[in-house]
Amino acid sequence: MVEQIELLLEQEDNTQLQEYLNNLNISDVEELIDELPEHGPLFIETLSLNRAVNVFRILDSPTQERIIKKLSGQKVADLINELPPDDRTALFSELHGDAVQKLILHLSPEDRKEALSLLGYEEDSVGRLMTPDYIAVKRTWDVTRVLSHIRRYGKNSETIDVIYVIDENGLLLDDIRIREILLVKPETKVSDLMDGRLIALSASDPQEEAINIFRMNNRTALPVVDNENILLGIVTVDDILWIANEEYTEDIQKIGGTEALDEPYLDINLFRLVKKRVGWLIILFLGEMLTATAMGFFEKAIEKAVVLALFIPLIISSGGNSGSQASTLIIQAMALGEVTVADWWRVMRRELLSGLMLGLTLGVIGFMRIYIWTMFSPIYGAHWILVGLTVGCALVGVVLWGSLAGSMLPLILKKLGADPATSSAPFVATLVDVTGLIIYFTIAVMLMRGTLL
Repeated sequence: MVEQIELLLEQEDNTQLQEYLNNLNISDVEELIDELPEHGPLFIETLSLNRAVNVFRILDSPTQERIIKKLSGQKVADLINELPPDDRTALFSELHGDAVQKLILHLSPEDRKEALSLLGYEEDSVGRLMTPDYIAVKRTWDVTRVLSHIRRYGKNSETIDVIYVIDENGLLLDDIRIREILLVKPETKVSDLMDGRLIALSASDPQEEAINIFRMNNRTALPVVDNENILLGIVTVDDILWIANEEYTEDIQKIGGTEALDEPYLDINLFRLVKKRVGWLIILFLGEMLTATAMGFFEKAIEKAVVLALFIPLIISSGGNSGSQASTLIIQAMALGEVTVADWWRVMRRELLSGLMLGLTLGVIGFMRIYIWTMFSPIYGAHWILVGLTVGCALVGVVLWGSLAGSMLPLILKKLGADPATSSAPFVATLVDVTGLIIYFTIAVMLMRGTLL
């Protein structure tokens, strides 16, 4: 496919190029733009308007912005006018204010008013996702009139899978699946099809909440209402899937100990990439400095029992690993709606038990390692049993603490209104590194006082 396109580009045969592109699936054209980004504007310019719109709307935001800057004025105007309102709003929200002002001028007065209205909602709210293109009917209509209404206005609707029932004031009463309308007699009233099992989103709801509602209710579209239950628009599952992917990507990047990149890795400017990463690295570096402070506090203990220093990496890495595990599991569970702040006690109780069992497992392995090694080497000396018990007990304490810290931090951050993903694995690991040393040497002093210490 790429070879054929490159041949047509070399021949500068725009007619053949247009025919070839128009016969491809839109996903194939999107892949071509990814592989040949310098020709992306030409591909969009060459495609028929309908196909250009369908390709443009599935491109990522940085690619859309890059392409739209290089399109002819007429193509931009046609593209902006044909984009569905929700996709248009998503594009506008990613652009700078001056660029948005120029693009809005291409819209008709009605579409311009609609775009500005959608942009008036908070950036991460459901209002930014919704489209005002839907089919609404009255409860007093019969099926014959409903079908006539769909034939007349359905072409401009985002979806006709679901029909919405409103009253004279635009108040949302119910939603009805299209199959229910198609399978009943023409004289059946809409009110006879209503069951009152309505699920709606509020325009001010966070987008993350909408993701969970879609997932739990298996819907292709959901209505969006204001505080007075007036129907404002609908949100479709394709937009939700797009947002879910963005949220997932952002959370994964934060869990890795960096700010969200907001654009593809290979597209982001090198200095911006460094800026996104350096902040967390400095914070984590300063945190790790406390490790040296903790070791300095127990300097005399280390001098008397140098053997204890051999197990420092083992102790702090085990605690960090258990904390990272717990943090990742809880963040994922919160993202899926499986765990909320109200479940903190249930989470703590589970992590107390699981952390204790994990710690005991590693503690036994740590003790057995020292026991077996003593058979072949005198490195641990005559008091190897005390060394083994210190390491074993420290592993139990550190792993238990790591599990508790890793599971509670996301919930605490959520309660404070911060992003739970910010309690990233590196952050938890750094916290447990410092406290793990304190636990380790405190146990050592308690068990070895009078012998090695």
